[in-house]
This record gives sequence, structure tokens and C-alpha cells, in this order.
Amino acid sequence: MNVRYTVGKNEYKRMTTAELREAFLVDLFECGKLNLLYCEVERAITGAAVPVDAALVLEAGKELAADYFCQRREVGVLNIGATGTVTVDGEIFEMENLDGLYIGRGAKEISFTSVDSKNPARFYLLSYPAHTTFPTKQAKKADANAIELGSLEDSNKRVIYQYIHEKGIQSCQLVMGFTVMEPGSVWNTMPCHTHERRTEVYLYFNLADDARVFHFMGPADETRHLAVSDGQAVISPMWSIHSGCGTRAYTFCWGMGGENQRFDDMDHIAISDLK
Repeated sequence: MNVRYTVGKNEYKRMTTAELREAFLVDLFECGKLNLLYCEVERAITGAAVPVDAALVLEAGKELAADYFCQRREVGVLNIGATGTVTVDGEIFEMENLDGLYIGRGAKEISFTSVDSKNPARFYLLSYPAHTTFPTKQAKKADANAIELGSLEDSNKRVIYQYIHEKGIQSCQLVMGFTVMEPGSVWNTMPCHTHERRTEVYLYFNLADDARVFHFMGPADETRHLAVSDGQAVISPMWSIHSGCGTRAYTFCWGMGGENQRFDDMDHIAISDLK
């Protein structure tokens, strides 16, 4: 498990592009491996498992000083690849593309497999500390709370699929889902906002090799951008906006942790105030 430490907004203003990418951009997907990144911001752990020939097991590692990964944590999983399975304490969950899974605190044995090693599943993981136990539960796209937003005129027509949230699958602090941009739409989360009470991680996917999303970050009066490719994620601290504009349509997974689970708990920023 790799570890990253907090970068403050004053330090951020002096950082080069390479330094910004080193601090905030996350690249986790690797065939045959389960990679994890522990972030000091909200003590989030983000990760990816791409099982090929053998099952990949989620273990605590010395960084957590725990007997097993979910001893004091909860986990959200989203499969952005082909069909696979997640096994939680002997219970097998078949995970098709864009299926989600919430794994509650106390789950001891967690492993990931692919149905076809030549076309593997790609499991994205996001975890936060948990103070109590909620039941492990699978999320299907058809059962998600789907919200249609935006317009073609504003290049941001999209559908938000909420899986783990206040009125959906219950959790301690994790909120998680994904957003699908309609063909011809490229802007997400604009007008933008920040969350003083929560931090967020964006995972961008369903991008062609030659496509990019330009993720805008920072305080409203001091923005920067990161060029993001398929399967890369961006850590967004409480002081940062998190908007993106792609060279074509794409999908992204959003996940949050912090003081509350209110999806609409945002500090909105007018486009005219951006610099």
C-alpha cells in the first residue's frame, strides 16, 4: 500500500504540473494486481483489482495495523471492466460491468476474480473508516437512483447513478456512484462547487486511448488542471473544485467521505468567480 500526505492550498499554488500530478493524480489499474493508495485526506484508501489467472485478496497490510482490511473500515466497489466476482466471507457476488458493491465493517475475507482471464474485470475500490457495521449489499445499475441533469446546449447532458447514499445503500460515511456523459456532452460538475465537510475522489473511465479529460482543481480564484487518461483518478481535498471537460464523452465514478452524507451539501461557486 502506497501512502500520500496532505498538500495544503497555499503549497498547491507554488506547485509545478509534475508536482501536482504526483500529489493528486492516481494510477492504480494493473493486470494481475491489487494496488492500494492510502491518503491522509479523510484517511481514504483508493485502489484497483484486476484479477487475471488467480483471485486477488484484499489484505490490511502493515499500514492499517489491523487484523484484516475491514476491521475498522467500509469499502465501496465498482466494476468498470468485464464480468467478475467478489467473494465476501464466503458469499459470492457476480459483478457485471457497472455493478457496485458495498462491503461493511467487519468483513474478514474479501477476494476478487474474473470470469474470463482474457477479458478481466476491473474493480475500483474506495474505503473510509467506519464506526459501525452496515450489511454488505450489491448495487445494480437498474436499481440505482438515476438523476438526469444538464443539456446539450451546455455540453453537459448526463445521468447520475447513486448507489451508496443517504437514501440508498446505507453506510457510515461513504457516498458513491457514477456519472455517464451523453454523446456530445463533455462538461461535468460545472458550475462547480467545493465540499468543506467532505473530500472526494473522481475516477475517470470509458475513455479511448487518444482521449483525455482535463480535470480542473484548486480554489476558485487559483485553478489548475490535470490531463487525465482512462482509469486514472484524482484526489479532491475540501478546498478544491472538481470539474472536468473531456475531448469526448466519458464516465466517472465519484466517491466521498467526511462529516455527512448529504449529496447536496455543496458550497456553490459562480462561473464568473473562477480564475
